[in-house]
Amino acid sequence: MTLAHLRDIMISLCLGGVAMAQLVVRNLENAVKVRLQRRARRHGRSMEEEARDILRNAVNEDDVPVGGLGTEISALFTKVGLDSDIRELRGHEIKPASFES
Repeated sequence: MTLAHLRDIMISLCLGGVAMAQLVVRNLENAVKVRLQRRARRHGRSMEEEARDILRNAVNEDDVPVGGLGTEISALFTKVGLDSDIRELRGHEIKPASFES
């Protein structure tokens, strides 16, 4: 079972933080269980609480924009505005950088 699958299950269980639901995960590989136990031990909590935390974080990652670098840079300047048009750069000769002095 992948984190994406667990996230999808958690999404179906989230009811505004009011109601609590139970989740049974079947056919979990033993290696995954062992790693979850170790991770829970490292964080000083039960395996169940560790799984809840992982699911919570996976669901919250859905709120992160999935655009590329250009989209993220553009989002930084959406409220700034421009006073003039941006010049078209097509047709200009491309010159390689020179690193010799």
